[in-house]
Amino acid sequence: MTRKTLTLLMLSASMAAFQCTGPAKQDAGTDTKATQKASDPRLKDIQLPEGFTIDVFAEVENARSLALGDKGTVFVGNREKKNVYALVDADGDGRAEKKYVVARDLETPNGVAFHNGALYIAQVSKIWRIDNIEENLEKPGKPVLVYDKLPTDEHHGWKYIAFGPDGKLYVPVGAPCNICNDSERDQRYAAISRMNPDGTGFEVYAHGVRNTVGFTWHPETGALWFTDNGRDMMGDNTPPDELNVATKAGMHFGYPYIHAGTIPDPEFGKGHSADKYAAPAKTLTPHGGTLGIEFYTASMFPSAYRNQAFIAEHGSWNRTEPIGYRVMVAKINGNQVTSFEPFAQGWLKDGKAWGRPVDVLQMPDGALLVSDDFANLVYRISYQGS
Repeated sequence: MTRKTLTLLMLSASMAAFQCTGPAKQDAGTDTKATQKASDPRLKDIQLPEGFTIDVFAEVENARSLALGDKGTVFVGNREKKNVYALVDADGDGRAEKKYVVARDLETPNGVAFHNGALYIAQVSKIWRIDNIEENLEKPGKPVLVYDKLPTDEHHGWKYIAFGPDGKLYVPVGAPCNICNDSERDQRYAAISRMNPDGTGFEVYAHGVRNTVGFTWHPETGALWFTDNGRDMMGDNTPPDELNVATKAGMHFGYPYIHAGTIPDPEFGKGHSADKYAAPAKTLTPHGGTLGIEFYTASMFPSAYRNQAFIAEHGSWNRTEPIGYRVMVAKINGNQVTSFEPFAQGWLKDGKAWGRPVDVLQMPDGALLVSDDFANLVYRISYQGS
């Protein structure tokens, strides 16, 4: 199927405003090693708990990281293209009528964050800032360079960024490999770092993090929660992805020595005891491509979802039978995860994927946005009650 054909199919699907409601079911698809794209994507395939509905919020090519402005503007980064977008739902009908290109010709502008009226954009090795962005969506100012001293490695180099409750910008640097100990020569690798909004005060905050593309802070405890993608080439089910919690600076989460809290790496694990490293709050879907995470704090969804974490699974890329391609919900009590269950699924159809969730974002009205870099869409999940 050509890209043009698929684009027309997705446009037809979104214009038809497909919706779905109903109980969630277990994913039972199969796949070859590489992700295959299904034909004729339809939102009616998405299975949700009773009372929930999914719609198309906007069409954005290679939609990746999401960030929310003070005035409700949704900013969207991308990994494979070179633009950053702004989406505006001016009439509040749950669909963005306006789409602006606010930054152009940037290499891998995956990460976006909003702070004090400015949009921050992360490339592989640089952080940029566009001031007063929401007042100038049609003619945004020229990006200002904030920081340009990050490693230039493209392997796991794309960034997710966010501002913490301490007012600092958190920036990860993934391991520049599947498995390696480069962090021993440069502690910025396989770590989450932070800096002041002006780029000063750079410091490593958490070590032993192979490749996180999603993190946030618990609304009550203030602890940093983040997903981490496990290494490849150890089998279909080993190691699992991780959901971790950093309660203080300086913690080490095991990579490349110990995976998922208990699994020694066959190459680098010798001589390293698991009890020296922070164990995951929860081991997740193995090779599920666990990415964006958002704690739900609004009132639109039932109270059972309050302060619980929605997590996007991008889907496996080389597993014998595919897994992921869905949005999960982690029920959390303190720093303990009590359950991890599917919330929205159906992007995997007859062994082929028609969509791959990337990031999740709570909107001011309580709806949940989900970006999809495979179907080139941003979805809106809302609750109308049973």
